[in-house]
Parts: sequence; structure tokens; C-alpha cells
Amino acid sequence: MSTFIQLHLLTCYPPSNLNRDDLGRPKTAIVGGVERLRVSSQSLKRAWRTSDVFQSALAGNVGVRTKEMGVMVHKALTEGRSLDDVLRDQKTGEGKLPKLSDAKARAVAKAVAGVFGALKKPDAAKPHVELEIEQLAHFSPEEIAAVFELVEKRRADGKTPEAQELALLRAKASAADIALFGRMLADAPEYNIEAAAQVGHAFGVERATVQDDFFTAVDDLNRPGEDSGAGHMGVMEFGSALFYLYICVNRDLLRENLGDKALADRALRALVQAAATVAPTGKQNSFASRSAASFVLAEKGEDQPRSLVAAFLQPVSGPDMLANAREILSRTKANMDTAYGLSLQALAFNPHDGEGTLAGLLDFVAE
Repeated sequence: MSTFIQLHLLTCYPPSNLNRDDLGRPKTAIVGGVERLRVSSQSLKRAWRTSDVFQSALAGNVGVRTKEMGVMVHKALTEGRSLDDVLRDQKTGEGKLPKLSDAKARAVAKAVAGVFGALKKPDAAKPHVELEIEQLAHFSPEEIAAVFELVEKRRADGKTPEAQELALLRAKASAADIALFGRMLADAPEYNIEAAAQVGHAFGVERATVQDDFFTAVDDLNRPGEDSGAGHMGVMEFGSALFYLYICVNRDLLRENLGDKALADRALRALVQAAATVAPTGKQNSFASRSAASFVLAEKGEDQPRSLVAAFLQPVSGPDMLANAREILSRTKANMDTAYGLSLQALAFNPHDGEGTLAGLLDFVAE
């Protein structure tokens, strides 16, 4: 039996555009027959994975997801820089290490990148595109270290890597983000990693209303009486909602993926802290929509996991929407636990009313 950690979060966002569709409009979903604002799980996971919370808590144990590892290898070899330096600062620069010719560096880069996926076809208008992988690949720290070592060997002799030197993939890795969110390599499925964390799309508990913001910008050098018009005008769509988010983590699979209980516990704490405190990055400069969760219900146990989405099939309304949503969520949990005979341990963290602490929540999920 696996132990599951389940999280139910209620987070209120002010007017914002956290996650846009192809038209720049806030994403929506139909829930209970009613349109709601939505933030995709992909958007949430990237915001968490790249946040200071996650990066500082798991320094040295976070991977890099990119199509451009071949481009970075080529840059390192032709600019005389280490691969680590190029990954930290991708701007063009001159290093002090020996350099390879474009042709030799290109051969090394294509050999390395090809291990992690099929390469794009050459394009005369884009000379580096043939060094890119067609799909995003998630590199663990161990794999980056192996690539680094091979690049330095080839920098020294300028040779193209032999086939036996290209065993760069690792089935076990210390990348917490890969262990949590998984990895799929179409050309090397034996190195796929099953995600230990399942993340739902966050959706508004109330009916969505997407509004238009018509805005203008005034030219500071306008001359009064001669030119008082706007220098720019545009329209931006936005919305505001109290979002429900469900997360389910298979703690045993997380420990198995990482092979390190202490690291797995650290990854779990970082995930929960990020989910409670890190907002999606969309349009933050225009809306400053940085919100922390107003309520978190955490559960753990071996019972089959289930979300509490049914609590919000009917849109929540009333003057105190947060209190109403908390009450409906808690009632739905109690009813389902009784009906299904569930025996989950639970902890409610209610910062809106000053009940509980983040530290207490993190201790609960990791203990």
C-alpha cells in the first residue's frame, strides 16, 4: 500500500491574468455547467519548480528542462567557456578555455543532444536549429555532470564522441522536480520516470467573469495644447476568483524515484510550501497578483485518493465567499470520509483566521 499526501488549497487572486490562452485571454473551464477561471497544472508546476522557494530548498537537486542542450554544448566549445558557465549565463561571451572550430563543436553537440531525443532538421536560415532536440528534455544534475565531463574530454582532443561514451542517460537521479513531475523520453522510454505528484488544474469556485481593461499610455514629451493624445492604447483581459486546487503525491513513489528518504521529504516540503506561497507568473508586472493560500486542507493515508471537486459543482456565492467555500469543502470531506469509510489523517491550515502555521503544515506532510 502506498501513502498518499493530498492537498486541497483555496487561494484568492485579485484582478489578474495568471495563465493566458492563445488569444491572451485568461484560461477558463466549464465546471458544473458553469464557466470558471482556470490555471493549468503546467503553469503551476513551472512556477513552483523555478521559484526561489523550490530552488533554494533543493539546491543541487533540480534539473534543467530544455531543447537547447546541444546549442549550449556548441556555445561552450566555440566560446571557450565551461558548460556550467554557459547554462548559468547564456549570453555570448569569451572564455579562457581552449576553443574548437565550429565544425568540430557542432559534431560533439549533435552527438550529445541526440542521446536525449531526435534532433530538428537543418535549416539554412537558422544555423543552430539542427542542434536542438525536437521535444523538451529534462536533464538531471547527474546527466548534466556526465555531459560536462564528456564536453571537456572532447575539448581536449577535438574528436567526435564514440558510441560507448554517449551513455549519458541515468535511470536514477537526484532531481527532485523530475521525481515529482516525471519525465518522458520518446526515444529512450527505459529512462522514463513516473511522476510521484499529480496536480489538478486550479479553477474558480464561483462563476467566471472575464473583463476588459482598455488602457492608454501618455507620451511624457507631449506638448500641452499641441498634442494631448495617447501615445499608445490597448486592451487587456483579466479576471478575479477564489481558486480550488487539488494535489496528490504518492510519497512512496517519490522516495523510490529519488532513492533517498531525506531528499524525498525535503522535496515534499518544498512542493507544499511552493504550492501555498508561489503564484503563477503570468502578467505579474501589470497586476501584482501575488497571493498565498487562504486555506489548506492536508490529508495523508493509504486510502485511495480522491479530490473534493464535487464541493464546488455549484458555484459558491454570498458575501463571505471564502468562509462559505471552506465550510462546503469541509462538509464534503466529512460526508465522503463517512460514506467511504476513509481513515485519513488530516490537518487544516487556515492563515486567513490565524489558525495553524506553515511550519506545522510542512511537518505534517513530511513526518
